[in-house]
Amino acid sequence: MDQSIQRGIEHNELPTFQYLMQHGKYYPDMISSFPTMSISIDSTLLTGRYPDAHHVPGLTWYPHHGKRVIGYGSGPFEVLRRGTKSVLTHALKDLNGKHLNPDLPTLYEDLKRRGFTSGSVNGLVYRGMTEHQIDLPQPLRGLVPLALPFQVKGPDFLAFGALSNPLDGVTDLPDGPADRMGFNDRYAIGVAKYLIQTGQLPDFLLIYLPDLDGKLHKHGLTDREGIKETDQRLSELLEAYESQAQAPNDTILIVAGDSGMSQVLPKDQQPVIYLPKLLQRYHVLPTGEAIDQSTEITLAVNDTMAYVYILKPEMPLKEIADVLRSDPRIDIITWQEDGWIHCVKAGDPASMRFKAGGDLQDPYNQSWTVQGVERILDLKRENGTGHAGPLRITYGKYPDPLRRLQGALQSHEGRFLIVTAKPGYELAEAGAPTHAGGGAHGGLDASASLVPLIIYGTEKRPDFLRIVDLKAYLLDLLQTESRK
Repeated sequence: MDQSIQRGIEHNELPTFQYLMQHGKYYPDMISSFPTMSISIDSTLLTGRYPDAHHVPGLTWYPHHGKRVIGYGSGPFEVLRRGTKSVLTHALKDLNGKHLNPDLPTLYEDLKRRGFTSGSVNGLVYRGMTEHQIDLPQPLRGLVPLALPFQVKGPDFLAFGALSNPLDGVTDLPDGPADRMGFNDRYAIGVAKYLIQTGQLPDFLLIYLPDLDGKLHKHGLTDREGIKETDQRLSELLEAYESQAQAPNDTILIVAGDSGMSQVLPKDQQPVIYLPKLLQRYHVLPTGEAIDQSTEITLAVNDTMAYVYILKPEMPLKEIADVLRSDPRIDIITWQEDGWIHCVKAGDPASMRFKAGGDLQDPYNQSWTVQGVERILDLKRENGTGHAGPLRITYGKYPDPLRRLQGALQSHEGRFLIVTAKPGYELAEAGAPTHAGGGAHGGLDASASLVPLIIYGTEKRPDFLRIVDLKAYLLDLLQTESRK
């Protein structure tokens, strides 16, 4: 995504990004969570922990001993196969109400306890301590196969499309069916502009802008219109301050991506790896169906990453790994067994394994024990003997891979493998959206994992440039600013 910003600035197409970068700090390579899917990333952002602590493994995942795979909605065909009511129940009720670890405080809950106000505009993960109502106007209730209204808990201010629009009847916002029920950039910026112009901004406000993701999925990384439209939305935000004769310098503005994007090859180059076909010797559960005694494998595809669940205890995990690695379009395959995390790669007969703790220290002060061929995850050891301190390892094309793989593999119970596709390819099962010639994310490599970060209005920066470190940074920032 840094390339899109830099290219736009070179063509004088992104004046707002350029202004913020010139007057703030720009970091092109903040590391996302894994899998690089918004729901899991947002959970990491708001809890400051990886999925092994917040318990939201991805956009789709299978709960141990459950009857069906959980999906929060990746595309219309997947929603239809899983059942609209089931998907909406998981996305609108269970995600924030049950699945996100109730014992792990969110940023909104911590801010409330510290006496700060907070708000969320179209954030998918929003759990807080204030009661809100999810509802739709009467003519639209028939579009949602759920009993409306119902109560949720969020930050002090919660705007969630048409489902929770506190400005309904106050200001005109694009939240009808033609505008994706308010889940669009114009709605999100419109809400923020109203709060700025009326002096009602909370101490912390998170605004989620989804439109760029959709354009890049459809058109690929060469698309320039999406980032230009995002620039225009940011310009409108800054103009809202100027219209009130307020100085935007009084506000700290942080602009961040949540995942990167890799370019998917054209359709004639077979970019889609259809996992049920690759695993056809086994009984793989069809998308949306219930597990029965004959089911051997169930899948949870997250674009270029997938969980592959083995339901029969007599089936060795390595056997499935060997089947998966037979396809040269597959990248990393990893699983947990006997206290170790094992990793293999398609096209490479070598293997490696690792576990937390040991004499190797990485750039994030995390310690590890690593055995086997380290090129599998592109690890490098620094020269040295270790007498003056721990041995160091550095990472290459997979940012922070050990901790992020551990976080996903320990995010929920069960016997499963994680598989990722090489850049240019994506994984699929029946109903899963595919993006031939467009863009995809979900994986572990740098193209999906590195995102831009702009910090405007403060000299403070996070201890590490990782999304998992932003919560602590934001809490410290608000505490520091409140003392001024």
